[in-house]
Amino acid sequence: MSAAILHWSLLLSQVLLALAMIAAASRMIRGPRAQDRILALDAFYVAAMLMLVLFGIRVGTAVYFEVALVIGILGFVSTVALAKFLMRGEVIE
Repeated sequence: MSAAILHWSLLLSQVLLALAMIAAASRMIRGPRAQDRILALDAFYVAAMLMLVLFGIRVGTAVYFEVALVIGILGFVSTVALAKFLMRGEVIE
């Protein structure tokens, strides 16, 4: 019974994360300001990272966890760089 609960909870989580990714992508496309687009990009990469973690749990291999870690690090750095660019107009001083 616990395997069935795990299977259905992973499936439901992946469906909800896919909906979150769709919502974030729509905000990236039609966001009124650049700040909205950056926040949508941040939400999109977090949802993609969590989707990879869930897929790694479902498949049972550790490669997806490492890829999710790389996505998390690159996403954070890109969000900080874009925010700095919007505030000052340049990334590197």
